[in-house]
Amino acid sequence: MTIKNVSIEYDAINSKNIFTNGDTINGRIIVEVSKQTEIKSLIFIAQGAARVCWSEHYGQYQHYVYWSKEKYYDVKHHILRKADGTEVLGKGRHVFPFSFDIPDRKLPSSFKSCIGKVVHKLKAELKQSGKFTEKAKVHFTFVSKADMDIPGLMEPQYACKDKTLQVFGSGTVAMDVRTKRMGYEQGEALQVTAEIENQSSRSVKPKFILYEKKSYFAQGRRKVCTHEILKEKIEAVASGGNETVTKVITIPRELPPSILNCSIIKLEYRLKIYLDIKCAKNPEIKLPIVVLPSFEDPDMKKPPASASFGFEAFENPNQPTWSITPQQQAAPQHMDPPPPYGAHAMYPSSTYPDKYESAM
Repeated sequence: MTIKNVSIEYDAINSKNIFTNGDTINGRIIVEVSKQTEIKSLIFIAQGAARVCWSEHYGQYQHYVYWSKEKYYDVKHHILRKADGTEVLGKGRHVFPFSFDIPDRKLPSSFKSCIGKVVHKLKAELKQSGKFTEKAKVHFTFVSKADMDIPGLMEPQYACKDKTLQVFGSGTVAMDVRTKRMGYEQGEALQVTAEIENQSSRSVKPKFILYEKKSYFAQGRRKVCTHEILKEKIEAVASGGNETVTKVITIPRELPPSILNCSIIKLEYRLKIYLDIKCAKNPEIKLPIVVLPSFEDPDMKKPPASASFGFEAFENPNQPTWSITPQQQAAPQHMDPPPPYGAHAMYPSSTYPDKYESAM
């Protein structure tokens, strides 16, 4: 083999190694050859896409796979191209810089689960006449800028609920719940106020749960996965008591931001407040919570995006680089049906196991 190695790497622009809308990614494609080699083309590719896939069983023999995909951008640039294959690389290591501007429009953040993923990646393809295409790729973590146009994002929220006890008690319980707004940044404190009126014969325990809701859509079907993130409780309100309580819940800083701008994957959060009553159905209130990205890290200062897509020579030995080992030699490309996938690596990953529910 004359092509010893093909790899692609990029420079981080902050300590978190994340990028957002309009950022410029600088990097390089590295080609190592064992002797003088003729090259047909060397292509840089940047892609952003989402995909979902899951299966459902109906009875003993019926099995259906639901899948869908969505593409956001697919940018290609020929770094080297000779139709007659006369572009020659000498023996040794060759570095080809690139610069890519992430589209400055609404794009979903990087995401992964065993059912769906949103991937942003950089690829390199080296082609030679009559030989397999050499490929390399690397993912980068994209976090979308906060969408401040979401209706009600910064407005107060209010809901109320009451319940009449019948079988194992009597009387009524009621609660009014308020939050200052719907949108909160990662690491920010969420303050919730609950007014509880217990005119029943039982004591009630107010409890608060922040949970995530992941929804996947394909071929007219929907799969919903939920998981509790944190749970808080306060002292019980005795029979005949009225109490106003305020609870401060800190949004975990590592919690991925909400994804509301993808048609096949949605990552949402809910705040559930309920009254725990023994031997009775608990009255509950659910309020939507939008988790916004926090870019307060002082290292998050971004360089100005270049005006156009281009390739310039540059070197910065002090910048950390991110790369991945090249792919194995690829056979001639053909279209395959979408395979099931449950172990794809992507960012950011959820550390919580999923609880599944299916619905139309």
